[in-house]
Amino acid sequence: MKRRTFLNTLGAASATSVLVGAEAPKALRTLDTDVLIIGGGTAGTIAAVQAGRLGARTILVESGSQLGGTTTTAGVDFPGLFHAWGKQVIAGIGWELVTAAVKLNDDDLPDFTKPTGTQHWRHQVKISGQLYAALAEEACVKAGVQLRYYEFPETVAPTASGWRVRLVGKGTSVQVTAKQLVDCTGNAAVVGLIGLPRLREKVAQPGTLIYRLGGWDAATVDMNALQAQANAAIKSGALLSTDIRGNIAGFLRNGGENAMHVPGADSSTSEAHTATNILGRQSVLRVLRFLKQEPAFALVKVERLQAETGVRETFRTVGEATVSVDDYQTGRIFPDAVAHSFYPIDLHVDGSIVPKHLKEGVVPTIPLGALIPKSSRNLMVAGRCLSSDRLANSALRVQASCMAMGQAAGVTAALAARAGTTPLRMPLVNIRRELALHGAIVPKTD
Repeated sequence: MKRRTFLNTLGAASATSVLVGAEAPKALRTLDTDVLIIGGGTAGTIAAVQAGRLGARTILVESGSQLGGTTTTAGVDFPGLFHAWGKQVIAGIGWELVTAAVKLNDDDLPDFTKPTGTQHWRHQVKISGQLYAALAEEACVKAGVQLRYYEFPETVAPTASGWRVRLVGKGTSVQVTAKQLVDCTGNAAVVGLIGLPRLREKVAQPGTLIYRLGGWDAATVDMNALQAQANAAIKSGALLSTDIRGNIAGFLRNGGENAMHVPGADSSTSEAHTATNILGRQSVLRVLRFLKQEPAFALVKVERLQAETGVRETFRTVGEATVSVDDYQTGRIFPDAVAHSFYPIDLHVDGSIVPKHLKEGVVPTIPLGALIPKSSRNLMVAGRCLSSDRLANSALRVQASCMAMGQAAGVTAALAARAGTTPLRMPLVNIRRELALHGAIVPKTD
């Protein structure tokens, strides 16, 4: 192209552009809602659908790009446990969405009539995580929930009748007035912004970046020799023991998947979460480079790699009630129980897991008080940041249990907004009745 022709073309293109100068400050846009839920993960999604179905004006705020949290973004696309000892103990909206994902993708449910013994994962439900995210989003839209992705609360202040929350996001800043506020961030981030007490351990459980490797023939691999080479790589620093949880054969049995640890995983701040994700991806690269040195793995490839490292614990709330490990293991039926939980005590330490299975017939319960921060008004939590000790939390944090408590929080917040009261003053009979009407399994407390 000649120089003159090029300049003429450039001028024509420039003529279609718009020069934008500095904009005058705009008045802060305001929104008004009955229920504001922060965090669209496992619990928050279900809480929002439930509140919306009860007719509450509901806003769901999610800092990422999709709903589902652990099930979708973190890749734990095998939620459970919904069944215990041959019967279903958790149902409701979470179960509705999980089974919808199974049906739409022509997948199969486990045979829940077969006892699992200590192999509890046999009753986890394998689904397409991304399909679940789409179905969860659809359920929110149908329930009238206003979804706000890529936003997070900057300030939270009490009002005479609820809360005033400033949300910030990409090119966006809005102020929301809400009657009821539900913290489903997993980190009790809203509770922290308000200034209420939180608990956390000095050293967090390791996280996991879920990924899968393929492209090799297991029959050609001498696992004893490979383990010796892995041990040497760990000694030299080319691998970390946590990259493979110390056992290369166990790691490769399912192509990796949920078989590595990221020590000190933390998602409570953007800086800590960034560091956690970097550490997870560095681990993937170390394993891939180690394996590619071996002839049997010359063609190994990454078949799946999640966008984020899953984090197991950060902050917990100090609630009106606290679930202890003794409460959990004995199956204590709390007088204000609103949901069941079922999973072994599942404490992860760097390189290994220390599970402790429940005794035959034991089905723990979750009290409403564990979802209400102590001495708070018009505020609830749901998900892994509920009020519990560390060992109980290691079981309560799994998806089915978080879905159940999310539904309980959604019902309670919606009813409290309608009645103009605070969650702790809502009659339990009303909460339990609405939960049952919306398909949840409510613990029998009589």
